[in-house]
Amino acid sequence: MLTTMAAALLALSSTVAPHSWPQNPPPDKIIIDVATVNGTGCPPDTAAVSVSADNTAFTVTYSQYTAQVGVGAGPTDFRKNCQIGLRVHVPQGFTYGIASADFRGFAHLENGAYGVERANYYFQGNSPTQYASHKLNGFLDADWQFTDATEIDAIVYQPCGQERNLQINTELRAYAGTSDPKKTTSFVTMDSTDGSVTTVYHFAWKTCP
Repeated sequence: MLTTMAAALLALSSTVAPHSWPQNPPPDKIIIDVATVNGTGCPPDTAAVSVSADNTAFTVTYSQYTAQVGVGAGPTDFRKNCQIGLRVHVPQGFTYGIASADFRGFAHLENGAYGVERANYYFQGNSPTQYASHKLNGFLDADWQFTDATEIDAIVYQPCGQERNLQINTELRAYAGTSDPKKTTSFVTMDSTDGSVTTVYHFAWKTCP
């Protein structure tokens, strides 16, 4: 049975099945190349990816990812999105899936306003799948965090011996709701100018036959 984000990784299968889960991360350094970046929430050079030292996770940091509505906002600023294609280079004999993802940010929402964070991720070659969504209600002026996790037996892994891009899609929305957009501004952000606000994707590793 899947929890919120798991539907995003449902369709991929492999004729060569990995085995021996749970598996410690490979000891060799993991390299992630950013193949594609598109979207209003991540203009060129505003999204960065890094791998943890222990190969258990990687982070995505954004510097211009804010959806806002109200005073000072343009007509399309209420919705921002980012689509990132990652090529994860793993040592021979290993493959990976995504066990969970931690999404973090800050929101200022006036009374009656609300925001939405939603995301999915899947391997290249599969049709985009259902987003997992979370709602933020005003009044709110605080950090936020959501975690989407996949149960162990439902994690989908990259097929052994293949390299497929991991597609990560995220979206932020800010709605005025019953607040007055002519007098107030509400926003939801995943911005980080100092690297302190990151989205963290946790690997699940398996060895291949």
